[in-house]
Amino acid sequence: MENLRNIINNYIYNNETFLTIIASNPRDREKIQKLKIRPIQKKDALVYQAERFIGTKVYHKNISPSDLADFVADAMEQDFRQLEAKTDRHSLTVLVSKKGKMAVKEKNLAAQNSEPPQTDEAVFSHNRKKQYILPQDTPVPFLVELGVQTPEGKIINAKYDKFRQINRYLEFVRDILPNLPKEEGRPLQIIDFGCGKSYLTFALYHYLKIMNHYDIRVIGLDLKKDVIETCQALADKFGYDGLKFLVGDIGSYEGMTQVDMVVTLHACDTATDYALAKAVQWNARVILSVPCCQHELNSQIKCAALSPVLKYGIIKERMAALMTDAIRANLLEQQGYDTQLLEFIDIEHTPKNLLIRAVKRGHMRGRTNTGQLAALEAFLNVSPTLEKLLNTDLEA
Repeated sequence: MENLRNIINNYIYNNETFLTIIASNPRDREKIQKLKIRPIQKKDALVYQAERFIGTKVYHKNISPSDLADFVADAMEQDFRQLEAKTDRHSLTVLVSKKGKMAVKEKNLAAQNSEPPQTDEAVFSHNRKKQYILPQDTPVPFLVELGVQTPEGKIINAKYDKFRQINRYLEFVRDILPNLPKEEGRPLQIIDFGCGKSYLTFALYHYLKIMNHYDIRVIGLDLKKDVIETCQALADKFGYDGLKFLVGDIGSYEGMTQVDMVVTLHACDTATDYALAKAVQWNARVILSVPCCQHELNSQIKCAALSPVLKYGIIKERMAALMTDAIRANLLEQQGYDTQLLEFIDIEHTPKNLLIRAVKRGHMRGRTNTGQLAALEAFLNVSPTLEKLLNTDLEA
């Protein structure tokens, strides 16, 4: 890789700035999938920010220009077989064969009478603004009232993670909009089980009704009377006529007969199961669920083959949580839902970061996994609440 080091150092020595560097075609996809490098301006110094894509996460590292050649060469030597790079004067392609032989192709952009890539200041800005669904500098009434924004629209530092979480949630909502029915004269019926302080309930209503002009009726349901009263007062203050908050229990709620979308965020333990069962009973087109406190399977799991693993409490707890949600996803597939398990927000902000997104497709493609799921449950010696609820509904 010495040739690659020399080329990069030569560009930097001649005051060329790398605009993009992308390493791909990984040798081991389990270790790393991609590497992207771009220039950023930090105070008065130019550095390069490396983004390493590992699994579902992205890790960042700042590199000085003097260390860039070694960093890139090491990455190509250890992890990647292809590299594409552009400076303001050259383009560079590197291919590494399975036997380790490297081929380098350079293009002099100036010699080809082509215009060099644009070096707009935005390329170098370390604090480029992400385009959120809810804009950062525009005050949104419910965000101001709930203490996320100042009256001028500035995000309060201590609430920035909450702001990101709200926008991430709205991205999931935006993705499923084509799956919600739009019937003339009938509003979309949406229910949010365990709405709590209702940051996301207000966000959902604002996004669908105010920003996208959907005809909707949203009900937020929670057991805490004082919280519900506060939320309803805010809804009335904002003039959100289609948003109602009620005191009620997820399992026993019977206030609706037709629901298009069911949301359940951080409903504790089996409360999530009751919400999912209700959604299936209503034949809801869309389900968004962020489970919490999956204790049930943790107390049930008994498996001799896994005893060396399960003897560690924290491993058993995490494994039980993952198994709980994987089984829930499979059970929803059996009911005709296309189901995904997605990362809600970065795990560094909260361990409750997994979202179940299920969309009704009108077919039963998941039926084929019934035997496999039964075998898994027998192997783990577990009997999930959701399965019992669904079987009870089918028998009824």
